[in-house]
Amino acid sequence: MRIPRPRSRRTLGLGLAALLAPTVIAACGSATHAHTRNASADGARTTAAAVTPRDTAATSGSPSAASPTPTVPAQRSAPPSASAPATTAAPTTAAPGSSSAVPSAPSASASPSWHTPGSDPTRSHQVLRSTASGGRTVALTFDDGPGPATRPILDLLAQYHAKATFCMVGNEVDRDPAAVRLVLAGGHRLCDHTVDHPQPLHSRSHDQQVHEIADAKQTILRAAGPGAEVPWFRAPGGDFTAENEQIAADHGMRSLGWSVDPRDWARPGVPAIVANVQQHLRPGGVVLMHDGGGDRSQTIEALRQLLPWLVAQGYTFDFPAGG
Repeated sequence: MRIPRPRSRRTLGLGLAALLAPTVIAACGSATHAHTRNASADGARTTAAAVTPRDTAATSGSPSAASPTPTVPAQRSAPPSASAPATTAAPTTAAPGSSSAVPSAPSASASPSWHTPGSDPTRSHQVLRSTASGGRTVALTFDDGPGPATRPILDLLAQYHAKATFCMVGNEVDRDPAAVRLVLAGGHRLCDHTVDHPQPLHSRSHDQQVHEIADAKQTILRAAGPGAEVPWFRAPGGDFTAENEQIAADHGMRSLGWSVDPRDWARPGVPAIVANVQQHLRPGGVVLMHDGGGDRSQTIEALRQLLPWLVAQGYTFDFPAGG
């Protein structure tokens, strides 16, 4: 029987290493895996910390995280001054001095807006709409002249001893200044109807309105001669405003309206003009008619019928109030 030779220490060491290798490798793998897992967890915590502000903003109503918008730092408002206590109104986002800044509310001393769109000029308390004497009187007024119809109208008025007021346009006066003197010679009175009859008068600048009113009066007075008076102003189309009424007052004139408008300027026909006056006239009324501004043949014929009717109704002829 052959007895085997004992193995050397080197051979035993190699064998033992071979047996232990899988265990060592498994242990190392487990340690490596654990390290990797821990690193992933740390990275996840880091990522979560980075996105927390955006997520919070999204849940509070800010833009979504998918399309975030930069956060604008809040602007510090200037401290309120001692003379102006702070209010709860939202501050403007425009920079100081920027043209896009929201204007502040006007102060009590700011200039008023003279014209109210859609206002009814017949409601002004400063506009006169009755005769000076009252009672069963009537004031006949004629606008836009002098014109071709002025002299025929003067002849008709003279036949019935009727008096009237002529609201004259400055440019028309320059064309026929003699007509102004004829009006005064017949015992009638004068009224300022602006320089060139702009409509609407309120759309002009303040200086332009002053020119229209003040220069027209001077033109009429120049044609009328010494001692003449122009006590009234009538706005074209009845476009009376607080502004033009004040301008007239500053130049010594009262604003003159009317109570009856037969719309003769539209040439609706003689019967329509006559019927309108007869239906709407009341004692103390002011009738608006026209001697200029176009063909006034219908006005002349209507007046030829109205004058005898007025006399038959017991009316006497008067001037407007404020003259």
